[in-house]
Amino acid sequence: MHKVWLLFDPRRTLVALFTFLFVLALLIHFILLSTSRFNWLEGAKDSKAASLQIVAPTPA
Repeated sequence: MHKVWLLFDPRRTLVALFTFLFVLALLIHFILLSTSRFNWLEGAKDSKAASLQIVAPTPA
């Protein structure tokens, strides 16, 4: 395994890996924000949970 690091510079490889993972994470989050189901900033608009009302019994 150590011979792999003789082919690639470890610092440049790790910087490239972390940059790729950061861009991938941003892409996934923006894709989720563009959907109506997983948009946590605006909230669910057409969700069944939003239309559900809990009615508490009145005390006697």
